[in-house]
Amino acid sequence: MINNVLIIGCGLIGSSILRACSKKKAAKNIFVKEKSISNIKKLKKIRSNFKVVDNLRNIVPKMDLIVISSHMSQYKQIIDSINIHLNKKTILTDVSSTKNHISKMSKKELKKGVAWISSHPISGSEVSGPEYGDANLFNGKWCILIKDKRTNENKLKILSKFWKRLGSKIVIMDAKKHDIIFSLTSHLPHLIAYNLIQTATDFEKSKKYNLLNFSAGGLRDFSRIAASNEIMWRDIFFSNSENISKAIDLFIKNLKSFKQIIKSKKNKMIIKKLKEAKKVRKKIIKLKHDINRPDFGRN
Repeated sequence: MINNVLIIGCGLIGSSILRACSKKKAAKNIFVKEKSISNIKKLKKIRSNFKVVDNLRNIVPKMDLIVISSHMSQYKQIIDSINIHLNKKTILTDVSSTKNHISKMSKKELKKGVAWISSHPISGSEVSGPEYGDANLFNGKWCILIKDKRTNENKLKILSKFWKRLGSKIVIMDAKKHDIIFSLTSHLPHLIAYNLIQTATDFEKSKKYNLLNFSAGGLRDFSRIAASNEIMWRDIFFSNSENISKAIDLFIKNLKSFKQIIKSKKNKMIIKKLKEAKKVRKKIIKLKHDINRPDFGRN
């Protein structure tokens, strides 16, 4: 168990960490720094043992673990506010979806001797805000920890134990590999969802068809993804722009291939492509990332 943990930023992920810490006794003392007055009011309704703090000057030096769970565009401001007060025993982590820029920024901005070991819990939802937090959000889910040449092995073990206590399974990789993988598995799908909704909206306006009245499962499911927090996804797109751009190029190439096959009505080729896509779905279910149950309209 960690003695003192500070969570900076308490939306969906931050409040889920708070709830899980309290429920699973991952930390003896839990502190929260949240700048939104509205969020603070919501946090006070949570039945967990924690303290909301205003002044970081006195609290930061005492922390064993600090979890930054705000938008990535706020990271530098947060570092500036805590840097001078950081203790070398403290482990600093974050929960962002891109890592290479975090690695570069921490090397440049962070006080020497302080360990920043980045985390990425692969869990979440399109909803945001502390009211949606869940103590069981991390149960059985992967949490990626970023390791480089500077990483302190003992502190990596401590952080790994923390996430395991919250229910996560741990994978360790470097920042570059992480950002390449998630540009395709997460960032591109979200970008496609935003673009598809924009395309449907543009079509609706130009043709004056009421598309939303007839939104089948496909558009409905993409709209769920596109409902995600816009500030968070702006930060993700900008911070991983090079990898996402390459993923977009590959997607456009394959989309053009589909277009040509459809125009030419090449039966065998399209059947082959569609069958290959179904195999991927079976693999995802086999890995227990989803369940094999029909969904005709969501309960």
